[in-house]
Amino acid sequence: MGQVQATTDREVTLQNIQELYRKFTDECPSGNLHLHEFKKIFGVSSKSPEEEVAFIELVFKSFDTNKDGKLDFMEYVAAVNLVLRGKLIDKLKWSFKIYDNDGNGCLTNQEVRRIVKAGKHGSKDSDSNVETVDYICDRIFELTDKNKDSQISLEEFIEGAEKDPWLMEQLRLDLAPKSWRRSVAKFTEQPEKWN
Repeated sequence: MGQVQATTDREVTLQNIQELYRKFTDECPSGNLHLHEFKKIFGVSSKSPEEEVAFIELVFKSFDTNKDGKLDFMEYVAAVNLVLRGKLIDKLKWSFKIYDNDGNGCLTNQEVRRIVKAGKHGSKDSDSNVETVDYICDRIFELTDKNKDSQISLEEFIEGAEKDPWLMEQLRLDLAPKSWRRSVAKFTEQPEKWN
């Protein structure tokens, strides 16, 4: 009986993916989602703050696994799956990858500050915004850098996030699931099936 249910769930998922692929190729005849289209999905334009533009470009690059400057269908599905259905540990590993600008496996204060600042782009008061960014970065390091080497390893990042709700909120890059649902809706017209 359990096998029948599992098979049905898999068939529904396969059907959703097939429909997503059909719509994806209708909207992206080249078979690729380009950066400018990705930005449009998230409402980022040339008038957006510089930090917001830089952040969405980092996100795009993180999903462009073959580094060809565009998302093919498989990369797009992997991104949607991670954001909408991914496990917490996978989302934290992905968040770490976004923070780790140089890819060396450790986060510096500068790398953390860059992402925190991008997340605070909406503040009107730039002086208090800088104080807030400083406070957040200092607290992140205080709570995660267990060996006090002024770097945060992936293990420290995950352990800290799992232990402290405030830290989890700061470190997890929750990419507005509503935006992703709109993105999926653009291609499927049935976003509720991806919940």
